[in-house]
Amino acid sequence: MSASKQAPRKNRAETTRPEDERLPVGTSFAYGLQHVLTMYGGIIAVPLIIGKAAGLDGGGISVLIASCLFVGGLATILQSFGVPFFGSQLPLVQGVSFAGVATMTSILAGGDGLPEVFGAVLVASVIGLIVAPGFALIVKFFPPVVTGTVITTIGLSLMPVAAGWAMGGNSEATDYGSGRNILIAVGTLTIVLVLSRIPVAMVSRLSILLAIVIGTIVCAIFGWADFSQVLDRGIFAFPEPFAFGMPTFSAAAIVSMFIVIIVTFAETTADIIAVGEIVKTKVDSKRIASGLRADMLSSAVSPIFNSFTQSAFAQNVGLVAITGVKSRFVVTAGGVILVVLGLLPVMGGVVAAVPSPVLGGAGIVLFGTVAASGIRTLSKVEYEGNLNMIIVAVSLAFGIIPVVEPDFYNSFPSWVGIILHSGISSATLMAVLLNLVFNHIGAGSKDRTDRSVFVAGTGRVIRRDELERLINHEALLAEGDTVKDGKIVDCNGEEVPVVTEDQHEKIVEAINKGEAQTPDDVRRVIKETED
Repeated sequence: MSASKQAPRKNRAETTRPEDERLPVGTSFAYGLQHVLTMYGGIIAVPLIIGKAAGLDGGGISVLIASCLFVGGLATILQSFGVPFFGSQLPLVQGVSFAGVATMTSILAGGDGLPEVFGAVLVASVIGLIVAPGFALIVKFFPPVVTGTVITTIGLSLMPVAAGWAMGGNSEATDYGSGRNILIAVGTLTIVLVLSRIPVAMVSRLSILLAIVIGTIVCAIFGWADFSQVLDRGIFAFPEPFAFGMPTFSAAAIVSMFIVIIVTFAETTADIIAVGEIVKTKVDSKRIASGLRADMLSSAVSPIFNSFTQSAFAQNVGLVAITGVKSRFVVTAGGVILVVLGLLPVMGGVVAAVPSPVLGGAGIVLFGTVAASGIRTLSKVEYEGNLNMIIVAVSLAFGIIPVVEPDFYNSFPSWVGIILHSGISSATLMAVLLNLVFNHIGAGSKDRTDRSVFVAGTGRVIRRDELERLINHEALLAEGDTVKDGKIVDCNGEEVPVVTEDQHEKIVEAINKGEAQTPDDVRRVIKETED
């Protein structure tokens, strides 16, 4: 009787996803705070930019910032904790998307103010909510050659953000790029590296948060951190619905904002896949659709509380990678903190007082880790006998162009600039397109099925009609292969499976679609074709 009761518990343990790990409440909120500190500078940047473009005074900008924190917290909880059909249930932090900044400032330049911006965000997000499941079906076009390229681009495209923080954050400040700011950033980076080497799991995992705290304290001691305005906005303030007036609607503004929604889809899909790779959990089209629906629902609600389109924050993907804390409930705790910050301006003021160079030092590690994760994924890709090298090269180039030359698309039609101005979107669209052209169209043709070695890490197979030729001409064998009892054995002493031509084509098709990425996957395809 007792054995039968224990069996179900064992089965539940075996099926527990890495992201479902539950940590003590205090630990979860500590790690959650680390996520908040990592993305805080990014989440307040958009309301600052839009507020200034709209001609708001300090009080109005403060309302926008508090609103964006509040909505970002709710969106983060929905995305990470999830409810049926909404939320990827992955450790993804949500916040105001940078993708819409150029479009929103253009709408503001038309003279109708924030109400038209909020109206465009609301309608475009509702449309996005309807089409999200269809967009999620493209997940099959994200094999390692695509995901690795996109993840690498995410990390590289965020490095200018870290560099800007390290220099002081405000390019118009007199001390921007000063030796002092760079020294603070380098000092924070050094603290992160030192704490990461300490053989205490809690300390090494909290190295980013501890380094930010230590760096801020040191800056305060020397008078380089300003906490004088912490109480200026009061202790408590609930975001007032439609504080800037009821939304107005313009067809042109809605169309422009829907283009932003498509870009947001691409970025969020890339982030979901990236964090799935890091967490080592299954990400399918259903999960992506739930994540995109959560994005769109949050974005549709955000104008009510004076905020803008929501998307996953790529910098927090790096934090998951560097800390190894995969629990989605940690990010949920971070969402709760964001909501509290939105309701308690005094707490938001404390976080806002963290000097930008301190964030810059931490950001170098975070964003570099994202790029390194992408390189690790690209190392699994086979580059011989195919055009994968071209896919990676061209896609990375397109992703980096808007990073190194932000004005590159200025002379193009505005809709082109909106789509390609984001390096992440450029790399994603190009990688998916080239992978489709080179690895899907005509994937079953003879020139493709002649290959016996596929994507690195997926294992090898040999077509039955090739076997005799290889045995009789051992010079054609791969390095380390030997012939034993009429079979080919690799350098590890493992027999290389022999398959029919039909099985071979099925395996190639599965690999090109990203459905066979391990030896077990290949064996599964072989078994399915046998059945």
